[in-house]
Amino acid sequence: MLITKTFHDVPSKLDNGRPIRIFVVAPVVPNYPQAKFPGVVCFSEIYQVTGPVERFAGQIASQGYVVACPSSYHEFESPDAIPYDTEGTDRGNRYKIEKDVAAYDEDATLSVDLLVSLPNCNGRIAATGMCLGGHLAFRAAFDHRVLSSVCFFATDVHSATLGKGKNDDSLARVNKGDMTGKGELVMIFGKQDTHVPRQGRDFIRKTLEDADVACSFLEVQAQHAFIRDESSKGRWDAALTRSLFTFMMEVFERTVGRDLGPKVDIGAKVEHVC
Repeated sequence: MLITKTFHDVPSKLDNGRPIRIFVVAPVVPNYPQAKFPGVVCFSEIYQVTGPVERFAGQIASQGYVVACPSSYHEFESPDAIPYDTEGTDRGNRYKIEKDVAAYDEDATLSVDLLVSLPNCNGRIAATGMCLGGHLAFRAAFDHRVLSSVCFFATDVHSATLGKGKNDDSLARVNKGDMTGKGELVMIFGKQDTHVPRQGRDFIRKTLEDADVACSFLEVQAQHAFIRDESSKGRWDAALTRSLFTFMMEVFERTVGRDLGPKVDIGAKVEHVC
């Protein structure tokens, strides 16, 4: 499908009304101006909405989804992308632990709110993201409106070190049951990812399984940032990215691509009509 690109500046309550810019990439079907599509929140790395993130969002949008990409560091600077260099990396990592976890959550809520308000979105929402954005997509799964989340190499989940004070509650909330019975979760990690070692991946998987979260856990032969097609420091794997993109789209199509009606618990009586 063809796509269009625009943005919305949405006021943030936790940032004294200063707006967060949310970029929107949406499909267009000629001669069908009232077409409606599911929505996806796409959370970026520590560099905000860069070229690779925009292209990733565009690929999702071209499959028939309205994609919202929030600028995660609106408290600190403009919505412009942060460079993929040493200074930019240091800046992004510094902002990551200066921002309150509650502010990250507000960004996610505002992004979902925006999607469901758009006339070309049907209100069925999924989420995805990479690196920092993988963790934010993970936390987005706490929102009952998010029916599936696909998280690429999510950082800081195992160590609970996201946000100010480096003391997030992501897995603690999973233990409390805040993700149980909600949407479907997919966690994707490279086995050579030094940001999330084996012990960390095992801890995440065990926590999710113990809490009975509907989760697929994929470990592949790749390093961190393997889906980034620019400045990846030799880590980009285009073939693997294509394969996992197809996996993600199957999840999205199954969970938000069509209206399945109300969910019925396994074991509950279901009436069949012949």
